[in-house]
Amino acid sequence: MVGLPVIWGGGTTTTTAFVQVAGRGMRMQTEPLIAEFKRGGELQDLLLLYTQALFTQVTQTAACNRLHIIEERLARWLLIVSDHMQLEQFALTQEFIAQMLGCRRSGVTVAAGTLSQAGMISYRRGNINILNRQELEHTACECYLIIKNEYARLLNKRG
Repeated sequence: MVGLPVIWGGGTTTTTAFVQVAGRGMRMQTEPLIAEFKRGGELQDLLLLYTQALFTQVTQTAACNRLHIIEERLARWLLIVSDHMQLEQFALTQEFIAQMLGCRRSGVTVAAGTLSQAGMISYRRGNINILNRQELEHTACECYLIIKNEYARLLNKRG
């Protein structure tokens, strides 16, 4: 979700949002969203739970990018992308992955090569295919399960 600062009362944001991978999206005008949010109820509950899950992901990712090796971080990030997209195959450039992991593009090349040689992924010209999810989960640092479990705990209980 883009635009959370609007419901937090800030009105604007200092960040820029961009689409990581192709897919579908919806857009809503600010005023009706704020009005519905202020009514309380299910939309407010859902957005607050999403905010908590997202905050967990942001803080965990910041710590992860500082403390864990790049192969673990890459495995974590690919699994999170896969979970959110509900796909095992998607397109991402090395440059974009490097930005998300806080490393150089050459580091992504080496890490992706390591995961590829181990048979966990195939990675060619920006196309990633998760071949062995179980091994990729084993390679990912503990941050993956912390983030995944928090999203599930907060958001999956609603449906």
